[in-house]
Amino acid sequence: MNRTAKRLIAITLMIFLLTASACGAEPVDEHAGQVFVNDGFNDVWITPVEDVKVNPLVEEDFIVEEEGKVKYTGDFYSIKLGVDVSYHQFDIDWSRVPGAGIEFAMIRVGYRGYTVGSMFPDEYYQQNLKGARENGLDVGVYFFSQAINVQEAIEEAEFTIELIKDYDITLPVYFDWESEPGYRVDGLSFETMNDCAVAFCETVKNAGYEPGIYFSKQQGYYAYDLGRISDYSFWVTNPGDFQDFYYAGDIWQYSMDTAYIAGIPTPTDLNMMFIEPDYTVE
Repeated sequence: MNRTAKRLIAITLMIFLLTASACGAEPVDEHAGQVFVNDGFNDVWITPVEDVKVNPLVEEDFIVEEEGKVKYTGDFYSIKLGVDVSYHQFDIDWSRVPGAGIEFAMIRVGYRGYTVGSMFPDEYYQQNLKGARENGLDVGVYFFSQAINVQEAIEEAEFTIELIKDYDITLPVYFDWESEPGYRVDGLSFETMNDCAVAFCETVKNAGYEPGIYFSKQQGYYAYDLGRISDYSFWVTNPGDFQDFYYAGDIWQYSMDTAYIAGIPTPTDLNMMFIEPDYTVE
């Protein structure tokens, strides 16, 4: 398009706006009912999902302390600081971990391989569950899923339940479904992914545990049907200095493989649990 044509379009648009204004017409808001968020890559407009609780946190509720720890300074929630660990952290001296201010641990108990799809227990899950509970930490668990259908998701939940049945699990059991190029779940439809998440969570719930789903901001905005899974606990991974995911979550993973905690030999993730005034973690 040449410069003259562009100028004519601009003049035409200006005349239209002036005419509409003179006639008292209200300009159309193309983003009416939407909110402006950062999706982890870009600032975008989204249409909020109805009946899903909105995150009340703002940037001013947080400060960054030494060693990358984020501190909540708001007055609505009570806060607990936690780690999540797997065999990548090797042998943990759990007796030293509470001294670093850690009050809970999310422990990987198992995973499905991302190629053939066999299921395995995490090599360190038993000693991690035992060590964390013996040293006074609240404990939740997660399973790394590569389920490609509902039946596999149910198998993963049953596998998880069998692994944890002899341990005192005080926090939710989370479904951690992740996809990368080359993973067996790569290209799976979002509908099937949601079906798998619900199947896992319902199986966990029927066994007497509280179910939850671990997901990134991108998954939360574009992949998961949050209205469908809103009855489950949300564990949101969103590395940064404050939690800006639009919807409320129970746990925020704010540091990934960057935290050095006494007793843990390799860098680990840090998490913050948000506890509402009428809710107490036992």
